[in-house]
Amino acid sequence: MTETELNALKVGFPVWITLPIQWGDQDAFQHVNNTVYLRWFESARIAYGDLAGLDQSAGSRRIGPILAALSCNFRRQLTYPDTVHVGARITRIGTSSLKMEHRIISEALGAVAADGDSTLVAFDYAAQKPVPVPAEIRESISKLEGKSFV
Repeated sequence: MTETELNALKVGFPVWITLPIQWGDQDAFQHVNNTVYLRWFESARIAYGDLAGLDQSAGSRRIGPILAALSCNFRRQLTYPDTVHVGARITRIGTSSLKMEHRIISEALGAVAADGDSTLVAFDYAAQKPVPVPAEIRESISKLEGKSFV
């Protein structure tokens, strides 16, 4: 896969992480186990949150994201050895929720191996209830995504 081909598959996703497939990521069927894809989504979600300042909103207010839903579409089997690129982007911000899309690209296959989405909720951990997405988070995500969510 050329850099140009890889970049074409990355369009629209502002956050990417690159991970090697580990031998132990495979299961008895000699392909990457389905749970590993979800861990990769999580790693990209955390990287996105670090860049967008999602964890900084917690502080003394104890407000932060909580995962409410997660889905994955398995497009192709992955095997060792390979390197994957895992992307994340926010596509919608509601009153208290955010919709994040994920994409996994295989270098060996030169294609999207999986995609999916997750729903995050702004959550007050002290009161144990959802709260509106803070304005500073909307602004930070808007800046990262290059479009307005304010």
